[in-house]
Amino acid sequence: MEPKRIEAPLTDEVVMSLKAGDNVLINGVIYTARDAAHKKLVELMDKGEELPLDLQGQFIYYVGPTPEKPGQAIGSAGPTTSGRMDAYTPKMLERGMKACIGKGLRNQAVRDALIKYKGVYLAAVGGAGALLSKRITKSEVVAYPELGAEAIRRLEVKDFPATVINDAYGNDLYAEGAKQYAR
Repeated sequence: MEPKRIEAPLTDEVVMSLKAGDNVLINGVIYTARDAAHKKLVELMDKGEELPLDLQGQFIYYVGPTPEKPGQAIGSAGPTTSGRMDAYTPKMLERGMKACIGKGLRNQAVRDALIKYKGVYLAAVGGAGALLSKRITKSEVVAYPELGAEAIRRLEVKDFPATVINDAYGNDLYAEGAKQYAR
């Protein structure tokens, strides 16, 4: 089946059109953040302070890229294990984030928040960071440069490949796959 082309940032309408198992190609602007940046963002939310980026409709890619070589927009940019962001993800979704990209399972609180706030969790292929970086046309640090590779970056992506794992309807591709295998 042909991948769905989607534009970042996302609308509720697009989120609701995505189902677990859909392959997508993402175009537009997405942001990066890992655990250290999530901790800082949630601390700001808890204090009622302004965030360094508008989360409305946004994708957050869990990645800590390697330094770029001359002529590259970014170094190797493979996904980080998503479970490390589980404690922060419901609050990020409540604040307007619509999609997160990483690898691995999400906890029940995240899956429930995806339903409540109309969001999706997508997986990028782990171990393919060099290939994924070729889909990133521009990268700039927009917050927390002191975090080095974990700084928040604004990425411009063209046909960035991912698969919907958890959709806004409560479907979980990993659980469905396990059930099929168990038969």
